[in-house]
Amino acid sequence: MPYLFPLGPALLQALPSGALFWADHSLLVVSDLHFGKSDRLARRGGALLPPYETRATLTKLDRDLTVTGARRVVCLGDSFDDLTAAEEMAEDDSLWLTRLMAGRDWTWIEGNHDAGPMSLGGTHLAVLRVAGLTFRHIASPEVHEISGHYHPKARLPGRIAPCFLIDVARVIMPAYGAYTGGLNCDHPDLQALMQPRALAVLTGRTCLARPMR
Repeated sequence: MPYLFPLGPALLQALPSGALFWADHSLLVVSDLHFGKSDRLARRGGALLPPYETRATLTKLDRDLTVTGARRVVCLGDSFDDLTAAEEMAEDDSLWLTRLMAGRDWTWIEGNHDAGPMSLGGTHLAVLRVAGLTFRHIASPEVHEISGHYHPKARLPGRIAPCFLIDVARVIMPAYGAYTGGLNCDHPDLQALMQPRALAVLTGRTCLARPMR
């Protein structure tokens, strides 16, 4: 089940997958896809991971687009793990992503890992504003803002799960991509960004809301 909450003028749905849906604008938001992370680690002599994260992330995105019927998509930066990953995406995966983009208004927000995959089309922006909400990669002091970057996670007995951080001023999105690490929601950087009564909404089979602190 999704978790419904208001942010400024909008009623939003945090989905168990880690995506955010704004039904009034048929808009799906995802952050930190990090396509090509296993390839980037292998190129740079890091840990060797099974090269399946791009396909796993595309499968999840395909499912969310089908379920929501979203006509507009905003990717909040770090969609690819680096610019080379965008250029060297496997042909089958690139065609799959192109098919998902077809017929949709698709915006790539610039991240710190990438400036957006220019060869794939869509709109490329540093910041997007829609009907009273602001979308960017890294949180700012602006209110009614949706951002990513930090990959927040929360701990429950027996498991750690990616989570949304939500207060009356902002949402910080979980990383949507497979093989992404995370920052615990009790980290001082996240505590400083969020208001005292902020919620952590954990993803998984269903959404679970709990106090962030």
